[in-house]
Amino acid sequence: MLSLFTLEIRYEQDVVQARQRTRDLAEQLGFDAQDQTRLATAVSEIARNAFQYAKGGMVKFYVAEDLKTFVIQIQDQGRGIPHLADVLAGRYTSSTGMGLGIMGTRRLMDSFQIESSAQGTTVVMGKKLPKRTSILTESQLWQIRDIVMERSPQNPYEEIQRQNQELLRAMAELRKREEELIQLNRELEDTNRGVVALYAELDEKADSLQRANELKTRFLSNMSHEFRTPLNSILSLSRMLLSRMDGDLTSEQEKQVAFIQKAADGLSELVNDLLDLAKVEAGKIEVRPSSFEVSDLFGTLRGMLRPLLVQGSSVTLMVEEPQGISTLYTDEGKVAQILRNFVSNALKFTEQGEVRVSAVQEDDTVTFFVADTGIGITPENQERIFEDFIQIESHLQKRVKGTGLGLPLSRKLAELLGGSISVCSQVGQGSTFSASIPIIYPHAYEIPSLLQPTSPLKLAHQPILVIEDHLETLFIYKKHLQDSKYQLIETRTLHQARQALQQLRPAAIILDILLEGQNGWILLREIKGEVETHTIPVIVITVVDNEKQALALGADAFLIKPVERLPLLSKLNTLVSQGKPQKLLLIDDDPAYRYVVKQLLVETSLQILEAESGQKGLALADSEQPDAILLDLKLPQVNGFDVLDQLQCNPTTRSIPVIIHSSTHLDAEVKSSLAERCITILSKETASHAVTASQLQDALIRAGLIWDT
Repeated sequence: MLSLFTLEIRYEQDVVQARQRTRDLAEQLGFDAQDQTRLATAVSEIARNAFQYAKGGMVKFYVAEDLKTFVIQIQDQGRGIPHLADVLAGRYTSSTGMGLGIMGTRRLMDSFQIESSAQGTTVVMGKKLPKRTSILTESQLWQIRDIVMERSPQNPYEEIQRQNQELLRAMAELRKREEELIQLNRELEDTNRGVVALYAELDEKADSLQRANELKTRFLSNMSHEFRTPLNSILSLSRMLLSRMDGDLTSEQEKQVAFIQKAADGLSELVNDLLDLAKVEAGKIEVRPSSFEVSDLFGTLRGMLRPLLVQGSSVTLMVEEPQGISTLYTDEGKVAQILRNFVSNALKFTEQGEVRVSAVQEDDTVTFFVADTGIGITPENQERIFEDFIQIESHLQKRVKGTGLGLPLSRKLAELLGGSISVCSQVGQGSTFSASIPIIYPHAYEIPSLLQPTSPLKLAHQPILVIEDHLETLFIYKKHLQDSKYQLIETRTLHQARQALQQLRPAAIILDILLEGQNGWILLREIKGEVETHTIPVIVITVVDNEKQALALGADAFLIKPVERLPLLSKLNTLVSQGKPQKLLLIDDDPAYRYVVKQLLVETSLQILEAESGQKGLALADSEQPDAILLDLKLPQVNGFDVLDQLQCNPTTRSIPVIIHSSTHLDAEVKSSLAERCITILSKETASHAVTASQLQDALIRAGLIWDT
């Protein structure tokens, strides 16, 4: 550090001089008046302690070597401070007031260190220089020292007068702030009263709306039931008349009865839709999940939907045979109802071409598509068609009357099953309606054994046991762990979790506490109480902040939902590695590239191993067992593809995660082949240094390494 000034304290007036010199130096270093007072008060307090308890001492003023901090050291040769730990913790009280000055000084400074023994006490405290102060040179510091030394010390009485003025200014400032706080509290009270009144009004409105909604639902339900009896009578009598059970009809009478029957059919359809809609809104509709195959559902739909085709129509109904779709466990009847509504609408508004029904699976969701070559829907109407009773005007509307409830009902049914509905359409080219339905109904309490997650452990992957009953969250975890060194083993109940723990030892456990109808704390106690499982790291991830309880029961980490990918992987890497030093092996023949990578990782705790050839890389991998390998594909003699093959053939190295980092251009087929054998493929030809660093960080975290810069 660069010394500015040294002052010996032998007499009481030296304490006052120390205060003056501190203020003068602080002024020259660019501190404002308030900070000058803080610094002077802190030095005065510690210097007075040195004089009072040690009969003297030495005050030294410095600027830190980085030229960013003003440092003051006060040293005495007294008997030391008894109970220093209690003083610093705020637990010590003394009739002399000893300790209060130390605590107050520590609060005034940016840094504070104190050492005390029977040979004396040393206090070192620092205050960061103001940002507006330019970086000082050594010559400028000497100039500041000369200016301060040339100033003659003030009379002690003048210093006391100045202290009193500073105290008065501080009291005036405090009074002003107190008045501002009082005014602010008044404004807050007024605002709170307004907010309370607004909430009361909103609650009243919500109650009114709830009552109105209940009345509407009850009315729709009752009306629908009351309508059904006379409608059924009209339909039955119409059929009787048209079948000539009581004699012949004239052609005119037959036409009239046919009109009556058609109107009754339309009204019956409306009543049925209204009743279903009322049940959904009232929450009274019941979901009855069962296991079924999409191929069986489509087979049933073919028979049900073909009668909807008008004889001689130029529209073809195509139902594609589903391929590679898992068994569904949801309400088959409601899925069929959604598809019937889609197909019925498609046939109504398609004059020629085809209506095609298909399905695809993506992760834990099956998406059903109904595509037509009809008149299409304008962009502004693509959301309106899902509103109750809305029917878009078109030249076909008069010919194909409907209720305007089919699509709203379909959307509500899909949401009831935990899915969603969307539409993509172009005017004149057709529309495609899609319904995404979870393979397993989210609120199912028991899942059939054929649907239990059976995930054979992949080579070079560490199992992570997840106990989570929410399908969307499981899907998110699966995406987070995708392309990492970890493999998700999902369970949705405590019973399934216990069974899984009997069959395998996971690298870590992710536990949700708020399981439906079950208590996750019980399982946490079991895991940490059993000899076989107590060393398995457990991360509790839930929506409620119960971190203290989780850690008290033995959890190794706690996170709040929703969890981002990198924080989750970083936490897993830290727990799984258990503090062991981590090694990264670079296999690349370009020394400049290896240097760049080492510079990118210079602030991490990773141990970097280097190999300039494939042969040396394989030897190092076998002997050093690195935690991950960064591999270039273009290597002399043994290229990167061969290195990858030999790594996987060797039992010692096959489980090491590999990251491909190469400038070699790869086609889609080669990339697909490599993706099955490595964590990720990075290109050396990135846009910037920052992008390279970010991509490398992401890849290393996915490979299980701790990024602790």
